[in-house]
Amino acid sequence: MSTPVCSVRSLSRSHGPLIWKAYGAAPVPAVTRQCIGTPPRSWTGSKRYISVYGYTQSKALVYSRYGEPKDVLRLHKHSISPPHGSQVTLRLLAAPLNPADVNQIQGVYPSKPPFQTTLGTQDPCAVGGNEGAFEVIATGSNVKNLSKGDWVVMKQTGQGTWRTHAQMDESQLIKIENKDGLSPLQISTVSVNPVTAYRMIKDFCEWDWMRSGEEWLIQNGANSGVGRAAIQLAREWGIKTINVIRERKTPEDTEVLKAELHELGATAVVTEAELLSGDFKNVVSGLTRNGREPIRLALNCVGGRNATALAKTLAPGSHLVTYGAMSKQPVSLPSGLLIFKNLVFDGFWVSKWGDKHPQLKENTINDVLQLTRAGKFKDIPVEEIKWAWDTDGAALTSGVQETLSGYRSGKGLLKYEGGD
Repeated sequence: MSTPVCSVRSLSRSHGPLIWKAYGAAPVPAVTRQCIGTPPRSWTGSKRYISVYGYTQSKALVYSRYGEPKDVLRLHKHSISPPHGSQVTLRLLAAPLNPADVNQIQGVYPSKPPFQTTLGTQDPCAVGGNEGAFEVIATGSNVKNLSKGDWVVMKQTGQGTWRTHAQMDESQLIKIENKDGLSPLQISTVSVNPVTAYRMIKDFCEWDWMRSGEEWLIQNGANSGVGRAAIQLAREWGIKTINVIRERKTPEDTEVLKAELHELGATAVVTEAELLSGDFKNVVSGLTRNGREPIRLALNCVGGRNATALAKTLAPGSHLVTYGAMSKQPVSLPSGLLIFKNLVFDGFWVSKWGDKHPQLKENTINDVLQLTRAGKFKDIPVEEIKWAWDTDGAALTSGVQETLSGYRSGKGLLKYEGGD
């Protein structure tokens, strides 16, 4: 008998029943197969080991309680069984570190993934991260639309992207139909910031496309991922933009940032100090030809006095959409803007929107990636955090902790450099 993965061991009478030969009366001992080894659950040194049984070894940044990332995040090692049914096994390509991800770990974000023990942790835990690009490395027998080598992103938030490998059902993933000409960075950062900018511009204003180039939007946080996306989408759609940034550490650094946003397609870039100055009304009048080119939409991620100043520039019947609160100050709504201008104040949460409109989310992602492939949508600046198999957990946790620090040169990005 050939037994490639199991040995055969004879049993005495005391171990169990006997079986009889087909053509004789003498009993022979029954036999059982005993597997030589079990799926691996430990690692030796820094080298990653792939089991002959098809198990994939993975590491994940997990947390079992809420708090600061440096205090609660830890690196957990575990095994992933071979996929079956409609399951697929994934390898991380890249995953950004978004402020909302940190807020989730702190326990102050409205959406919180459930704590579970599915990864074999002693205490129930959740995997950090909501956005990322993965490559399919194995598929179950019932998988219909994905194959090994395909690139995917998460269909919903809370699925946990800060891990070297994952296993999910095919229905939980969005396939990148055409990855040609695209990088892991571009795909890993497409589903939150660009989708937020795209939907806010499209869904909260009925633009007069016959007046292309004669209507405006104004936004704060213009150098953020959403802000940069809004600049480029507005440029593509014939909408002019006034973009508010915080002053950098030196006037020279501020001018460098202004030039960078102008290169992306910004019509005007001003500092927060200029926005809050008494002369800003005249600046707006000069840009908009004394209001003949209306400012139809304001995008706010700061709050406080900054948001109020944006609202004051809007034409009657326009919308101010709030999608963040970096200043942690409430949005103040002067009564006159409501009574005499009939302004509308909206909120937008891309996580809830995407979960409610999965197909529209996928369509939006494909639109943005098409612009990227055509060279019309540039990469955001990032600070890469290399993640090799032997990378220390403290190095990863430190990168996450720095996500909320001010004046960073780019978005933090976990880039996995291990093999399958």
